[in-house]
Amino acid sequence: QRQMCIRDRPTLATATATRIGMIAASTIALSACQSIDQIPTERVASARMMLANGVPAGTAQLVANGDNLSLALAATGITPGEHGFHLHTTGECKRPDFKSAGGHLNPLDEGHGLDDDDGSHLGDLPNLLVPASGTVTTTVDLRGSRAQIEDYIFDDDGTAVMIHADPDDGISDPAGNAGPRIACGVLKRG
Repeated sequence: QRQMCIRDRPTLATATATRIGMIAASTIALSACQSIDQIPTERVASARMMLANGVPAGTAQLVANGDNLSLALAATGITPGEHGFHLHTTGECKRPDFKSAGGHLNPLDEGHGLDDDDGSHLGDLPNLLVPASGTVTTTVDLRGSRAQIEDYIFDDDGTAVMIHADPDDGISDPAGNAGPRIACGVLKRG
């Protein structure tokens, strides 16, 4: 009988990669619930999400269906509960605080929050509700035309996808009291 060596044990990276693969598969399976004309036909960009300690945390994909763009997220290792979810103005994710990503993507200088009477930042997205498993998938439609959104996202300094420790309250300027930044990824074309 063979003894198990330390090198035979699954590593944290292997376990994380397996979870990320399962999340991606479930995201694809969820798209089966859409009608055929709603399924994205093109991946425009993607981001590898990472936690503040550098551990991989999933992927975000910018996908298109005609003139419409959506952001699809599959994330793992996130504390259960409600979390702010945003696009940030700079495509940079320097650990551990991710402050290098700047504030919310707000090219039209709108007020903050989906509940704001005068509109909201392009980067304001609905809060994530993470279950006890710490794994979440969601797809969010972005507001505006494809050409306009792509111009904003792929400007000279790029755009980051961000998950915060706390929920966004939907109204407080400038960032909705969403707390520290806990996961970040930079959107890259292709």
